[in-house]
Amino acid sequence: MIKKNHIILNLIGLRCPEPIMIIRKTLRNMKKNQIILVIADDLSTTRDIPNFCYFMQHQLLEHEIKIKPYRYLLKKGL
Repeated sequence: MIKKNHIILNLIGLRCPEPIMIIRKTLRNMKKNQIILVIADDLSTTRDIPNFCYFMQHQLLEHEIKIKPYRYLLKKGL
């Protein structure tokens, strides 16, 4: 799932809206097609991250939300 050149963003302990704000800021500083692994424990991320990716035109490549911490693999779009 994760490779050595992927960025890992640990957001455990942060609550809405902080995870999305930090993800957005991080993606803004990345190059197109770079991959980021987001690790979070806020239940709202299960809804917010897929919606964020859709509206901001990033790809949600994988996600694991059955147990905490939740993991999301995102690919930067535009």
